[in-house]
Parts: sequence; structure tokens; C-alpha cells
Amino acid sequence: MDSSASIILAIAIMVIMMGMGLTLTLADFKRVAQNPKPVLLGLTNQIILLPLVALGLVYLFEPPAFIAIGMILLAACPGGTSSNLVTLLAKGDLALSVSMTAINSVITIVTIPFWVGYAYTNYLAEAANMASPTADIFKTLIVVLAIPLSIGMLVKQRAPEFADKMERPVRIASSVFLAVVILGLLAREFNLFQKHVGDTIAIVVALNAITMGMGYALAKAFGLNLKQGLTIAIESGIQNGTLTISLAVITLNQPDFAIVAAIYSLGMYALSSVPIYFGLKASK
Repeated sequence: MDSSASIILAIAIMVIMMGMGLTLTLADFKRVAQNPKPVLLGLTNQIILLPLVALGLVYLFEPPAFIAIGMILLAACPGGTSSNLVTLLAKGDLALSVSMTAINSVITIVTIPFWVGYAYTNYLAEAANMASPTADIFKTLIVVLAIPLSIGMLVKQRAPEFADKMERPVRIASSVFLAVVILGLLAREFNLFQKHVGDTIAIVVALNAITMGMGYALAKAFGLNLKQGLTIAIESGIQNGTLTISLAVITLNQPDFAIVAAIYSLGMYALSSVPIYFGLKASK
């Protein structure tokens, strides 16, 4: 992927995160502090259980190294605005969804470098002769996640009417950016995609289905209501494919690592129809 495409990809992530910030206020985080159980349960799923499920699937499927690393990178990334959109369509708890995505985006600035370091050490034969990518990933995440999210929240605080007007256009722009990025990546890596699409679809569908089911089951086991359960299922099962692609292409300079995220991003919308169906059915 050339430098201009990489710049567009980085801008896309920043626009997405700024858009998320436009929906957040400090009051949202105060509400989380007053009722922390749903968020803590959801974050446990996302930060701990999701990467462990990905590792289990890698062990079970034994895919090529680039798919294994792509899986771990994908599972380590936070949910994106796609999870917020699916929660909205499923009539879930949107405030919980946005809060979880924002908090997870900040926490994963620390956890993503750890998981990438683990993936390199265990699945990349030449890793011993390479410099660790963790510092570069940390810097990238600060620039594309933390700063735009903070700017969006500042705009929301200082100019709430403007933030409300911009929320929908930014969400649409985010979806367009995501589609362009995925199609561009698949076109560039079409031979690799064509060769491994069967294996990749199987493993990403398994990841999506297991994590969604696990999120919902744990939410119900801990006494959360249907809206919260659906929201945690969605947040547990829908990852930020655009961020995964950005890290693979720009920071790691390994476009093949992004194939998993590209295929996952296409497939997750199909599986998202399950919580949307149950959410709409329950709301009637």
C-alpha cells in the first residue's frame, strides 16, 4: 500500500475516533462509575477473554503465520463505531456501548503492543532478528486513538450543538472510509485472499460467533438485562477492523496481516443480524 493510501487510512481512523468523541461527555463516564458492573464485565470479555479465544482458535485451526498474527492483532483491538451502530439497530444500550468502546480504546493502547509482541515471538520465524514493534504501535495508538477521541470530547463539551450536527455525517463518513479501505486492501492482496479465503472465513466466523455468544451468556449469568446482554455480546464480538488494518499496513508494514481483518469486517455484519433480530423482536 503506497504512502498516500496509508495516509488516507490513518485519517480514516482519526475521523472515526473523533466521531466517537463527539458522542461522549464526562457525564457518560460518571454513569459508568455509578453502575460499573456492565462495563467491567464487557471489558473483561474484550480485553482478556477475546484474545484468549483467538489464541485457542489459532491453536485449533493451525493457520499460516500471517493469519495467526492477524487473528491475535484483530482480537487485541477494541470495538469500533460499527459496534455502536449495530447496538443502535438492535435497540441495545447505546450509552453502554459507546462508553465501553471509548474506555476499551484507551486501555488497548497498553494491551495491543503486548499481544503483538507475543504474536511476533511465537508465530514469526524472523522475529528474533527484528526490532520489537511495540514502541511504534504505542505511538501510533496515541496519535490515531487517544488524541482524536480527546478532541471529539472537547468539541462535544465546548460546542454541543455543533457536535450533535456532526455526529451523523461523521458516522456515515466512517462507514464509507471502512468500505473503501477493505475493498482496496482485498484488491491489492487478491491473490493471497483468494488462496486463503476459505481457511480465514472459517476462523473469523468462529471468533465472531463464540465471542458474541460468550458475551451474552456471561451478561445473563451476572444478572444483566436483555439490552445490556445484547450490547455486551455485540461489543465482545465486533472488533475495530479498520484499526487492525491500519496497524498491519502502516505501523507493522505487513499488509498480509490485514487480510484477516478485511474478511472479518465483511463477515461480522452478517452475524450482527442475530443480535439485531433478537433486539428488534424483544422491543415489539
